Amino acid sequence: MSLRIASKFARRELRGGLRGFRIFLACLALGVAAIAAVGSVRSSIEAGLEREGAALLGGDAEMDFTYRFATEEEQGWMAETAVRLSEIVDFRSMAVVGDGDTAERGLTQIKAVDDAYPLVGSVALEPDIPLEAALADQDGLPGAVMERVLVDRLGISVGDTFRLGTRTFRLTALLAREPDSAAGGFALGPRTIVRTPSLENSTLLAPGTLFSTKYRLKLPENANLAALKREAQTRFKDTGMRWTDARNGAPGISEFVDRLGAFLVLVGLSGLAVGGVGVSSAVRAYMASKTNVIATLRTLGADRATIFQTYFLQIGLLSVLGVGIGVLLGGVAPLVLAPLIEARLPIPAAFALYPAPLLEAVLYGLLTAFLFTLWPLARAEDIRAATLFRDALSAGRKLPALRYLVMTAVALALLLGFAGWFSGSWWLTLWTAGGIAGALLLLTGAAFLIRMLSRRGGRVARGKPQLRWALAAIADPREGAASVVLSLGLGLSVLAAVGQIDGNLRNAITGNLPAVAPSYFFVDIQKDQIDGYTDRLVNDPAVKRIQSAPMLRGIITRINDQPARDVAGDHWVLQGDRGVTYAGPMPENTRLTAGSWWDENYIGPPLISFAAEEAEEMGLNIGDTLTVNILGRDITGKISSFREVDFSTAGIGFILAMNPSALSGAPHSFISTVYAEEDAEAQILRDLSSRYPNITAVRVRDAIDRVADVLSGLAAATSYGAAATLLTGFLVLIGAASAGTNARVYEAAVLKTLGTTRRNILVSFALRSALLGLLAGLVALAAGIAGGWAVSTYIMDTDFTIIWSYALAIICGGILSTLLASLAFAWGPVNSKPARVLRAKE
Repeated sequence: MSLRIASKFARRELRGGLRGFRIFLACLALGVAAIAAVGSVRSSIEAGLEREGAALLGGDAEMDFTYRFATEEEQGWMAETAVRLSEIVDFRSMAVVGDGDTAERGLTQIKAVDDAYPLVGSVALEPDIPLEAALADQDGLPGAVMERVLVDRLGISVGDTFRLGTRTFRLTALLAREPDSAAGGFALGPRTIVRTPSLENSTLLAPGTLFSTKYRLKLPENANLAALKREAQTRFKDTGMRWTDARNGAPGISEFVDRLGAFLVLVGLSGLAVGGVGVSSAVRAYMASKTNVIATLRTLGADRATIFQTYFLQIGLLSVLGVGIGVLLGGVAPLVLAPLIEARLPIPAAFALYPAPLLEAVLYGLLTAFLFTLWPLARAEDIRAATLFRDALSAGRKLPALRYLVMTAVALALLLGFAGWFSGSWWLTLWTAGGIAGALLLLTGAAFLIRMLSRRGGRVARGKPQLRWALAAIADPREGAASVVLSLGLGLSVLAAVGQIDGNLRNAITGNLPAVAPSYFFVDIQKDQIDGYTDRLVNDPAVKRIQSAPMLRGIITRINDQPARDVAGDHWVLQGDRGVTYAGPMPENTRLTAGSWWDENYIGPPLISFAAEEAEEMGLNIGDTLTVNILGRDITGKISSFREVDFSTAGIGFILAMNPSALSGAPHSFISTVYAEEDAEAQILRDLSSRYPNITAVRVRDAIDRVADVLSGLAAATSYGAAATLLTGFLVLIGAASAGTNARVYEAAVLKTLGTTRRNILVSFALRSALLGLLAGLVALAAGIAGGWAVSTYIMDTDFTIIWSYALAIICGGILSTLLASLAFAWGPVNSKPARVLRAKE
């Protein structure tokens, strides 16, 4: 027979409607919709970042310098190149209100601007006044604007005064929005904006203090950004200058959105895999209901190819329908919810229908449908005409023919290939695929084990008829225990892994810190202040320990006289400037892993002690040379030792240290950590900030809270993806419960005939559901813990402990889900009339 005959049979089969395929369509549509929606939101944000690149950056291009202003040569080139130029100084300081013990202090991120700011966009203030007027002198005092959260913390209002360093400012307005906020990255404190000339004599921009300057350029129309970037990097290649332009105005955010989006799509693929279990179960149940039809066709001369093609075309059309519904939902949902999403996003997004993420979702959906429906369809070939007279199918082979195994392998390879290509991370894709495969194998083994134990559980259930009936039903392969355990278990596994990762990451940041972390980081301590600063603390019995070190910032530009990135790639140490210090005697508690420390009075060529772990990652060896650009000057030194640097203690840790004669002549300040009793922290801050108003204090606990807030957002986004996976699993449960309704109706009729009460029957149904849910929850917990351990250990590089609150929630969730799905379909069988059911069975 031909494909034409098969298509005719498929059309006739579809005339019966979608009965039996509602769960099939729902599982497929939900999985595809989740992937399409995540991809669409990611594309919308990327389009918004591209469209508003200049506004986010604050200009068409930016040249960034660390701890210095641009030289005359650099400013001359910028003035020649740009139509307009704006200079911004960015740094942290303390805003102070009042005096003495009653003074209020708050950490703030200061942006000092010139009259040209902003080149692009506008600053929104409350009340609505121009920024120029807000920053102008008010009653002899320079004006300033500040974010509301800091205003509330300091307890002031518009018109009040506060101090930055030694200068007094008047608050003229609240800062509601700044157009270039996204380009600033993560900040430890709320924003304050002042004019740069107002900071004169404030002691905040003294030589060696920690600040950066950003020069925003408004370029002529049709300026060649790529060519200008090459020219600037060539002309100022050894000055530590960093270039950013409007093609990617917020590179950190763009990279973060891309990575988070890729991860959420992979979580969505986990949900699609759960949906695949439901799809496979629906097709298997449908094919079982068509056994007599297929046997009849075989009797009439239909060959195996015609049978397969008939149902392959039918399931294929339904798969296309399900994928189409999912793409429609995933594409439209972000458009409908755009106002809500935009209100929560701190960055622009251009919501529209983007073909790329929708095509990605279509490919994933079709390949998943093909993978999970091929085997049930292939088994239709084993149905013979003799099935009309006896159960010939049950004796058939368990695996399909070799050609179907090859097709399955090819489809799986394509799915993984597309996932790796679209996500941009083969490593993450393979880890995800391995986790899903491992969880599926574990859950399959668990389903087989529970059926085997249920068959042998008669002795345990002796005298407990409800339990005995429940165990007998679980042992019956027609009950669908495998589908329940697989679908629910995989969804719970993803949720369990996310919970364990989130909990352990929070523990890594906050759990151990109270015992080991300092109370404060103090920065911008000048050379002539360090002795008085130290005297104040060493004589305080509440201070347990202080640790101070010279602080400079430098960019590693060359390794062994070769461009650093050519040698060490994109290692994080090379991405921006890093802390650099110097020391004569080897500092206390320093442990060298290789090489030796220089003599205390060494005055020869620069020597370097480098962090051992990072050196190994970058391929560095003792004797290698590093060129570090500090304040626009290149310093080349030889690596003499590697040492352990532990960043997990939240104390001072420098990647790179040099001998004193190499750096002590450069302008610099000191950084210090103070370990003190919590009750004494406030007084220490008051004394030091009053005596040295230029010093900035960063309270470690506040910084940890800021990081925890960011983690909460990440965990919420990931949990939403895991929840979609769980919802798909719940749909599969509903499908399995619905498919087993006829069997439970017959079982209930027989039990009623034998004198069993409705209550006992309902208890039996509940017991089998609870047992399956408990098993699914336990196995999912084991898989989730294993996944969480792998990610925490090998990706996050943190310690791992089981978060038992999440674990208990997963187990309870498994039991509750199966109970709800099963009992929803239990009332019909329990209330059925035995005589009518048994008569119909005859």
